[in-house]
Amino acid sequence: MKTIIVPTDFSPVALNATNYAADMAIAVNAEILLVNIYTIPVSYSEVPVAMISIEEMRKASEAELTDLKTSLEHITSGKIKIRIESRMGNTVDELEDICNTVKPFVVVMGSKGKSGIENLLFGSTTLTAIRHLSWPVICVPPGKEYGSGIKKIGFACDFKEVRETTPVDLIKEMVSVFGAELHILNVDNNNKDFRPETPEQTFKLHDLLKDINPTYQFINHPDVEDGINDFAEKNNMDLIIAIPKKHKLLDGIFKPSSTKQLIFQSHIPVMCLHE
Repeated sequence: MKTIIVPTDFSPVALNATNYAADMAIAVNAEILLVNIYTIPVSYSEVPVAMISIEEMRKASEAELTDLKTSLEHITSGKIKIRIESRMGNTVDELEDICNTVKPFVVVMGSKGKSGIENLLFGSTTLTAIRHLSWPVICVPPGKEYGSGIKKIGFACDFKEVRETTPVDLIKEMVSVFGAELHILNVDNNNKDFRPETPEQTFKLHDLLKDINPTYQFINHPDVEDGINDFAEKNNMDLIIAIPKKHKLLDGIFKPSSTKQLIFQSHIPVMCLHE
């Protein structure tokens, strides 16, 4: 059975991601593993002193996980299996260790909270996880519900070294599991990024993905994030797939801006896949 790992710090943004993951688990017949990774807070005087005992932190973590599990079982009417795991240590290191053991279908995390402290803590942790985990990570914006499912997936692609950099098998798996349409999204501005090898790279990508019948969307826009966002908003995309090493798109999710409508602001989840 597939496993969806849901890291949580019990904040509202994490709870929303948990509910999103639970609905996904029902849809794709997966189980949920709720994970809380805690660190011991210290008082920084001349000599660092732990403010609370390790045993107290462990008990608090396990108690909150148990309460969250009970609540989720009630909400889902017992339709999915839910497990919990509490650990002490560095969040991303421990999460990576869990992923390597469990081999999850996806990791689902809240992308960013509405309050300043949630932005600083959970948003930072999510971005670090995206950059370091080799497993698929879905970043869920605040307030986003799974709803009727994932029917339209957009894959942000720059048509550069597509054979070497496109996680073909994972993309096919996601399209198959969700029963979704795949839209290849390429943003350019008046062909400024068009190169002699671009047509060949386009044909190579089509050959790699032809059995899932992707649709190609060539978006003319001066900004990658805004271009993808505009298209996703107007065409009701349910999920955007991005490759962390190739796109600044991911940093944009976590940077507030009064002038740009970024993916985060459009409430569209982003799935990060590695090459």
